[in-house]
Amino acid sequence: MLKCRTVWKKLAPLARASSTLCRQNVRRAGRSLVTVTSAQMSTGPAGGGGENQIYVVLVGAVCLGGAAYVSYGMQHMHRNAWILMVSPFNNPDEPVVEASPEEAAEPPAAPVVEPDVPVVEPDAPVVEPDASIYSPQVYLSWVVTNMQDYVLTVPLFPAFAYCLSLLCFRLLWRFLMHTPALESTPASPKVPSHTPYLLIGGGTASFAAARSIRARDPGAKVLIVTDEPDLPYMRPPLSKELWFSDDPSVTETLRFKQWNGKERSIYFQPPSFYINPEDLDSAENGGVAVLTGKKVIHMDVRGNKVKLDDNTEISYDKCLIATGGVPRNLQAIERAGEEVMKRTTLFRKIEDFKSLEKVSRNIKSITIIGGGFLGSELACALGRRSTDSGLEVIQMYPEKGNMGKVLPEYLSNWTTEKVKKEGVKIISEALVKSVTCKDDKLEIQLKDGRLVKTDHIVAAVGLEPNVDLAKSAGLEVDSDFGGYRVNAELQARSNIWVAGDAACFYDIRLGRRRVEHHDHAVVSGRLAGENMTGASKPYWHQSMFWSDLGPDVGYEAIGIVDSSLPTVGVFAKATAKDTPKAATEKSGTGIRSESETEDTAVSPVASSTPTPAVEQHKDNYGKGVIFYLRDKVVVGIILWNVFNRMPIARKIIKDGEEHADLNEVAKLFNIHED
Repeated sequence: MLKCRTVWKKLAPLARASSTLCRQNVRRAGRSLVTVTSAQMSTGPAGGGGENQIYVVLVGAVCLGGAAYVSYGMQHMHRNAWILMVSPFNNPDEPVVEASPEEAAEPPAAPVVEPDVPVVEPDAPVVEPDASIYSPQVYLSWVVTNMQDYVLTVPLFPAFAYCLSLLCFRLLWRFLMHTPALESTPASPKVPSHTPYLLIGGGTASFAAARSIRARDPGAKVLIVTDEPDLPYMRPPLSKELWFSDDPSVTETLRFKQWNGKERSIYFQPPSFYINPEDLDSAENGGVAVLTGKKVIHMDVRGNKVKLDDNTEISYDKCLIATGGVPRNLQAIERAGEEVMKRTTLFRKIEDFKSLEKVSRNIKSITIIGGGFLGSELACALGRRSTDSGLEVIQMYPEKGNMGKVLPEYLSNWTTEKVKKEGVKIISEALVKSVTCKDDKLEIQLKDGRLVKTDHIVAAVGLEPNVDLAKSAGLEVDSDFGGYRVNAELQARSNIWVAGDAACFYDIRLGRRRVEHHDHAVVSGRLAGENMTGASKPYWHQSMFWSDLGPDVGYEAIGIVDSSLPTVGVFAKATAKDTPKAATEKSGTGIRSESETEDTAVSPVASSTPTPAVEQHKDNYGKGVIFYLRDKVVVGIILWNVFNRMPIARKIIKDGEEHADLNEVAKLFNIHED
């Protein structure tokens, strides 16, 4: 026992210093140690990973040869000796610090001081060890070199087995604690630790804000952080033009022909427009960088910094929250189980478009739940495809007709008939009770007893604003409309702004609102960007939205359009030029909000054509204007198959005047001209 203890007192410090000694010996021999990276160690053959095999053989052989001796020796060794053996397993990521003789004489965490433990002083500065100094070749070299000093003290085999067992334990510790998973992932790009302008979210509002910031501050450095894998892109084509493309590879190219015949990409800008995040700090003229696939999970408002889902922290001077929203789902579907969820699409992103496009080509029946903008657009798009593919398209909703929450009842009913002509089977006044999977079919049980069988479900039942950062940031969420509550300048704090779907803003004309449309994202993002550079402008601009039920029927709307409000509609007979396709061909634009939001209307000239009486109950509503009233004041306008007149509608709402005869107001839109 005394011999073992004596041997251990000599071996333990040598084991600690072996890494440094071996490195010095190698350097004296004029050779450099090659670092074996974690990725190499974990992936095998690539880049020197063959040392894995040496590790395995060494561990197995030494375990078999020394297990018995180690078991016996450990039972009789003093507790301090055991601590000494474990102490060499220090973290390789921590720097090695030279200990004073007094500190080195005391075993770590041991209650008893061992002053007689020798201290090995390296003859060169101690540096942070790398992975190569733990290679089996280096350790075996050390063992063979130093074992001759102890042959006369203890039997050769027990000492040899003991040393190799110590080595085995140490190598095994390194392997288990510091080697990553077998499938290594590529190193993520370096994230700037600080950025003057941080934009959270990679949608339309963030992109509009970035361009606005750069327009007012050409040298600005802007970092966009998005949890999506894609660069900023526009969402409207996902439910509109992309479905009418004749290109079989549209899901890969994401290019489409607009109604005007011009082709464009869904992305706002090509990758060359942006700079790499790791180059943002050194960019002499600034730029816009996009950090994809990263999510901000915590926001420290006082410290002006955020934390990402990989624990990276980024500080900022000014920040925009443009996190958008997440699609709502029906509770009946959520309760139905995993199999039903696998066959349900919540439509929002590029990946949802790709998935649904593929699914629709391989099934016989698809059911869209929801009668709003998104549900009706997808129903018409898929309905047109059903003519060629034989796909059964069903649309169900709780209202009496399509877009029943927006359009007056007579116009909603007329729109429903148009949707039916596109090949869609309509089930109105449908409330879903339960959804089950039976015989490889989804069975939708309605509350009135009706049963619908289908292969796939698309839930288009609204959007929930993403306010995940509200709690950590201490930001107020509006209890009525949802979203972050901001002032007329879109500020939530002195250096924090919110734009897009997530913003509940104060409209100086219509009061507090929250809007979920593309043009609002463009306008609010642009304004937030200006205000982040010191503009201090209020949100007075009325954003618009539009929806196309195919190339022949479309409408544009502005303000508060709610079917529960009183409405007045003025209609006229449509001509061939009164369609979305004809309108975009004439204007040369496809995404209408990108062009019309720059225009203003000043003293519009009314048409001299006599206006017929208000037509609200005709069978054909080819084109017209619908006014939404609150306290006899126009608060919303829909232009039905009337295009490029939005500046006029915007001015009417901005003026906020009472109108005795809306027929006269309708003349401003020239709807009776051929």
